This record gives sequence, structure tokens and C-alpha cells, in this order.
Amino acid sequence: MKRKLCAIMLAAAMTVSLAACGGSGSTGGGAGGASSGEASANSVDVQVGPTPETIDPALNSAVDGANMILHAFEGLLKFDENNDIVPGLAESYDVSDDGLTYTFHLRDGLKWSDGSDLTAADFEYSWKRVADPNTAAPYGYDLLNMVEGFDAASEGDLDALGVKAVDDSTFEVKLSDPCIYFDKIAAFAVMVPVQQAAVETGDDWTTNPDTYVTDGPYMVSEYTPGDRIVMVKNENYWDAANITFDQIVWHLIEDANASYSAYQDGTLDLIKDVPTEEIPSLEGNDEFIVAPIMGTYYVTFNTQKEPFNDPKVRKALSLAIDRDYVANTIMQGTFSPATNFVGPGVSDAAEGSSFEEVTKEKYGDYFDNSDYDANLNEAKELLAEAGYPDGTGFPEFSYLTNDASYHKPVAEYLQSAWGELGLTMTVDIQEWQTVTANRRAGNFDVARNGWVYDWDDPSNMINLLETDNGNNDGKYSSAEFDSLVDEARKSIDVDEHYDLLHQAEQVMLKDDACAPVAYYNEFWLQKSNLKGTWHSPYGYWYLMYGSKE
Repeated sequence: MKRKLCAIMLAAAMTVSLAACGGSGSTGGGAGGASSGEASANSVDVQVGPTPETIDPALNSAVDGANMILHAFEGLLKFDENNDIVPGLAESYDVSDDGLTYTFHLRDGLKWSDGSDLTAADFEYSWKRVADPNTAAPYGYDLLNMVEGFDAASEGDLDALGVKAVDDSTFEVKLSDPCIYFDKIAAFAVMVPVQQAAVETGDDWTTNPDTYVTDGPYMVSEYTPGDRIVMVKNENYWDAANITFDQIVWHLIEDANASYSAYQDGTLDLIKDVPTEEIPSLEGNDEFIVAPIMGTYYVTFNTQKEPFNDPKVRKALSLAIDRDYVANTIMQGTFSPATNFVGPGVSDAAEGSSFEEVTKEKYGDYFDNSDYDANLNEAKELLAEAGYPDGTGFPEFSYLTNDASYHKPVAEYLQSAWGELGLTMTVDIQEWQTVTANRRAGNFDVARNGWVYDWDDPSNMINLLETDNGNNDGKYSSAEFDSLVDEARKSIDVDEHYDLLHQAEQVMLKDDACAPVAYYNEFWLQKSNLKGTWHSPYGYWYLMYGSKE
């Protein structure tokens, strides 16, 4: 099986991207023809993903959309090139002694890109919009459930949410419980302000440059789905003097070969999507960059559908995956085989410590990747115990994915691997925008998924599996898991916070709530004359301070 698949895998087109925060791969149009970028000599042309499902900050849950949003918007706080949190629109903030009240002091003279005043009232509106059930923000619960009054707000009583514009320059947030990572939440792209008047123009406000009013370094001048999104410098941004590129052209290219060709002919300065077959020839090339990011590639089971509501079935499917083969052969060693849910790079309680390493010390590895034959035999036994000996009686099912990166070859491998159990699985390839919508709506049996962290705390990924989390695509639900996560969120004792998250991870692993497959690395091509940009461990490129020599 593996020999046959190897040829398929190496011929597949590649785009490393996530769900993640979701993550995509690639969807969109070509890079040929006259570029809006050609109108400005001080322009950078990049490809970091397909046409995004949305660039509405409240609705986005994918890395490609977030890359664009963080160039168009800025929140109270933000991350710098060292991944430290620094002032954004708030020049300072205070925290009460009990850790329950955050008071943010906005900079003087803040403006929207249309020249109108931006005040603390805009933050009050925007944070309430994230909590509003009518918005259905995927991150709403995860980001705001520690804010006073969130439960009532999530049921429609928005005035109950503990956020308030004290005056034009003062924004106050009251928490129901202390949160040791609340500063990271305040720096997250979903929590940026949006202009109420712009939002209320209609559902297409984000795709119309006239209504996509921003507050960050750039504003949109052109939005052509499947082709490009052009951003030009926002002269009303408070720090516009330090923004170097006059224009960013986001090329929305679906095919990795087209992306690579556009890079080679000089149309593009940076591409995220590189054809898989080119990777061996690019090793040693200074323009081919590989960097670690914090994230896990995994398989989501729709636990609301039979037979995937049975933990034995989920465990059987998970054990039948040869993670070492997937990471080192299909993914050509660009990913690492998963041994638990939380992977490398995520901190633990002690300074300089690793959550992954502490997990290994306390509990060992949940997945033993050294003996696949034993894992496969156990998978067959579990499937028989679940009532499906040799797959007899197991319904035909589908695997939802998009055709980018290693997603299709991984899907074809899973089709063969699960075929070893006597199961029949079809591969359902859809465009990225459709994949994310259908996954969130539960319109799937099994689906590819992935998550890149939004901030350095294991809760950012573990919490995905809470019953009420808007990013819990598989609708896994465990009272024990929810309780541990909730205790960890409320704990102000750092050691206890991490210990509770370790316990929660063990619960979801033993329930086989999902099937972790591999840990991410990010790789891309970037012209050697592109300087001053940086890439974060959360999968974001920061282009606003760059230059071309």
C-alpha cells in the first residue's frame, strides 16, 4: 500500500496552511496578467493562501484570512517581531489588584481609514458583536467566556457583557474570573474594532473596498475573489509614518504550480504554496525557508453521527494511521509525527519549559509510532468489539478535505489505511471556503483539520474541544473534559493552570476525540531582496515594515 501511494504523494501539489487556526491550503485564481501591484514601485506581491472564507475579523477562524486582517486592523495590543505583546491602539492599560478589571487607555487622535474618529465606543460595539449569537463568531465563546455577563450576552442580552466605553479614550473590561493570558486575547485579531456603520451596510461589507473601513496599517483598494486583494497604505493609521510598503497585493492562487511559476518569473516576492515535487531541489536554497510553528494537523470525527459517536470506532481509525509514514514519507519530513495532541513549542508553567516534554514525563506518549503493525492489530480488534469485524456492517463514509498542500495525498493514504480495516471511504474534495463552512455546520463524516496557535498557551488548542466552543467542528462533548478546562481557565495559580490542562489533554486523548496526525512546520519561498519582514510561530507574516533592496 505504501509503495503505491508514495508515487502519488510526491506528485501532489503542496500548500502548507491551517485551519487554523484552522488553515487552508489554496483556492483562487491565477497570477498572470496586469497586476495592481505594478501601479506602485513600492509594492510587495505575496501569496499566502486562497480566497479566504471571510476577512470579517469576528467571523474569521483561518490563518490565511488572519494574515490579511492583521495588516488591515489593529487591536488594543499586538505582537512584535519577538512575539512579545506591545501597545497597539491602547498606549497603556491597568489591571486591578484582584485581576478582574482591565482598563485600556487609547492613544489620542485615533482615526478610521475613512477619516472619522475611532473611540472606545467602537471597541464596546465590536466586542459585543463577537459575543452576539446573531454574529455566530467561531471564537466568541473561547475569547469572551471569562468576561462578566458573557452567558447572558451569548443569549442575546448584549448589555450584560462586562465591557464599557468609560469615555472616548478609556475602554474597561470586567472579568468574572481572572485569566492569566487575557493580554494575549486582547492582542488577537478577532478582538480588533470594526466600524458599526460599515458593518451595517450589509453582509458584503468586507468584499467592497468602499465599506471595508479599517483602522490598521492598510486599507483595501481592490477585492477580486479568485484573483487578488490589494491593500494600500492607510494614511490615517496612527503609526503610518513607520509603515514602509505603500501597497500589498495578496494573490489568491489555488494551484501551487501556478504560484511557483509566478514566483520564478518575478511576479511574486513571497509564496506560501510550493509544489511538493520541488521541495528536494530547493533544499540548500537561501530563499527556501523552513520555520517551526505551533500547531497540530489532525482528523476530526463527527461525533454526532453513527458510528463515529463510538469511542472504540474513533480509536480504531486513529490507530490505523501510520503517523511516522505520513509525516516522513507523504509530508517528506516537513512535519513531525504526532505523539500527543499538543506539540512542540508550547510553554509550560516553568520558565523555558515545554508542555509537550512535561506530558512525556508525566504520562508518556499516547501514540506509539514505533510499532505500526501492533497498532493496526489493535485497531482491528477494537473495530470487532464495536460490532464491525473486518469492517462488516460499517457504513460507507466520506472524508472532507480541500485539494492543497498534502491534504489530498493524506486523504488517499487514509482511504487505503482504513481500507485495511475493511472500510470503504470516499474522498470529498471541496474548495477551502466550502470546507470550513461545512465543517463548522457538521456537514461531514470525517474531515481533515489543523490548528495553529493564536497565543502561547496550551488552552488555545485544548479548548477547541469544549462542548460550546465555536471551533469544535466534531461536536465532541465530555463533562469531565469541560470541567477541567473551565477550572484551568479560572485558575490564577500558574502551576495548577497547566496541570489541569495536562489532565484535560489526557481525557480527550483517551476518548479519541480527534486523531492527531502530525506537528506543523511552515515553509515558503521568499525573495532574498525582501527584507524587514518577519514570520511568527502562529503562522503570520508581518510585511508592513519590510522593504525591497
